[in-house]
Amino acid sequence: MATSVFSSFLTGCGPGDPPWVDDPNFGGPDPRITVTEVPPPAISGGTLIIASDGHTAVAADPDRDRVWVVDLDGGAPAEVRLEHGDEPGRLVEDASGRVHVALRRAGAVVTLDVASLSVLERREVCRAPRGVAYDAARDAIHVACAGGELVTLPAAGGPAVRKLRPAPDLRDVVVDGDRLLVSRFKSAETLVVGPDGAVLSRRTLPEFPSNGVSLSTYRPSVAWRMIPLPSGGAAMVHQRAMSSQVTLSPGGYYQAANCDGNIVHAAISRLDSTDAEDPTSPPAGALQSLSLPVDMAIAPDGVRLAVVAAGSDKVVSTTLDRVERGATLGSCAVEVTPEVVSGQPVAVAFDGRGDIVVQLREPAALEVLGRRTIALPGASVRDTGHEMFHRPPNVVSAVACASCHPEGHEDGHTWNFDPVGLRRTQALGGGILQTAPLHWSGDLPDLEGLMGEVFVSRMGGPTPGARRLDLMARYIDSLPAFPASPPEDEAAVARGAALFHDKKAACADCHGGPMLTNNRNENVGTGELLQVPSLIGIAGRAPFMHDGCAATLHDRFDPECGGHDHGDVSGLAPAQLDDLVAYLESL
Repeated sequence: MATSVFSSFLTGCGPGDPPWVDDPNFGGPDPRITVTEVPPPAISGGTLIIASDGHTAVAADPDRDRVWVVDLDGGAPAEVRLEHGDEPGRLVEDASGRVHVALRRAGAVVTLDVASLSVLERREVCRAPRGVAYDAARDAIHVACAGGELVTLPAAGGPAVRKLRPAPDLRDVVVDGDRLLVSRFKSAETLVVGPDGAVLSRRTLPEFPSNGVSLSTYRPSVAWRMIPLPSGGAAMVHQRAMSSQVTLSPGGYYQAANCDGNIVHAAISRLDSTDAEDPTSPPAGALQSLSLPVDMAIAPDGVRLAVVAAGSDKVVSTTLDRVERGATLGSCAVEVTPEVVSGQPVAVAFDGRGDIVVQLREPAALEVLGRRTIALPGASVRDTGHEMFHRPPNVVSAVACASCHPEGHEDGHTWNFDPVGLRRTQALGGGILQTAPLHWSGDLPDLEGLMGEVFVSRMGGPTPGARRLDLMARYIDSLPAFPASPPEDEAAVARGAALFHDKKAACADCHGGPMLTNNRNENVGTGELLQVPSLIGIAGRAPFMHDGCAATLHDRFDPECGGHDHGDVSGLAPAQLDDLVAYLESL
């Protein structure tokens, strides 16, 4: 991925500082702007494993569509080149030493022979594979998909032997005895799946009443990474979003230099194997000033943890005991040890010695902390639009655009904004800028207005000039819509399409054109004029409506939630509503 550099990069920023914080001419020409030929994919994390020999690192590189194989004890990095646009993500080693890699945009899992650096097999699994785990008892690979599929593949090759759809928005999967623990990305909920594929229970993490400066309450969200613990059960690094009222004033998204003041902060939750079917769990410890905690690893001793924060260029280490003490003490009480890294970290693992190994996205490298840095070949992927999206805009805040819009989409959270009321985070992928005016109230005419209100005022960033606005727009326009899963009943989709375009139902009167919106504000009977959102990728955007009142698309057709003037489906039978929902989920 070629990069054009207009001049040298900023050298005066400290680790974790966005590259523009010291720029006195942020709004004017900036020689440090960098642009990749194609905007890089959003950061997802969790792309590094250490093989069972304890010294071979295998790292997926979604920016460059490669998998790196590195002997940490010496030797040059080797690579396996994948197809353009594959976007390799999570990976796992099986008992025979094969490595299985989820291809996030290709809808497949690729199996590699690490010794010969060759591709053994490429298997389609679902539109959006996310998490992978190896099940030694079955010699099988479990794949969790964003569309809700949970697919089981024979490790030795061949077609899937089981395909379930337990719930939408699946993220990671952990093998825990004869059960599977499966995380859901936006809600940070965990499903406990039994041997027969039935969902035995759902683990919902509790809200966190802060005892810090702001005395705010936080709700768990965005489960970036869930990993197995050697003693059984799992640990999850996730975000928490403020559920108490957020004042829309300058600096309103960060009120103090601690996790209580930010509207989003990081946390670690432990899910014990012994109470995995218990719907409650202890409150999570909170982590201070970590932006985008995209990965976590556990040491061979089963005690030490390491977390990477891609938004703030930080790696911290802690222990399970400290996490549990932090859960009882509250507000940012988890004691951590900062580690020094020389780039943007996106993944972490422990080698056989117990040393922390960090994968750096930019510059591309593996760092064995305290021992050596191994540079990885390939062009720079530094892109100004990507950086503005993934880094907090000032040195006090831990909130980046990607904090509420992880992987370019949204966190599923409904905010209580003073003075506008309840507002559910909107998705950005699939061409949001073409739906202007922006925001639920339609009060922001374009990206410049959005950046002024959110990036500059609420987030405390500097005012971007025309060039940076263009690059932010370029990056946002590159974000794909949520990849809808293939329909299980195409006939139902066809019937639903006919209902959608029927003049009586009148869905297409507002949701028409290439973006499935009329770009206008309408009163659908909810008591206020609201922007008509695009329906592209709607299947992945629960909960629905501006205030998040509809947990499912079926719930949206309840007039008390969806509005009394929101089309006319009063004459539709339940089976017809099912068909209409099937069509919407296919968009």
